[in-house]
Amino acid sequence: MEMNPQQIQDRARELQERIAPQIDEARRNLVDLNTRVVSFIRANPGTCLLGALAVGFLVGKIASRR
Repeated sequence: MEMNPQQIQDRARELQERIAPQIDEARRNLVDLNTRVVSFIRANPGTCLLGALAVGFLVGKIASRR
């Protein structure tokens, strides 16, 4: 089934109209998550630093085995 350029453009516009609200919601959720994570890190910098060191150590151990 061949589609002319106008049909392709119409389909793309329909897809954009359906997906745009979902993308906007995902963007808002990510901004909210980022705000909460930054707040947690600011409230608990030592804990976060120790956690990052532990994760880095584990990743290093796993990577050195290969």
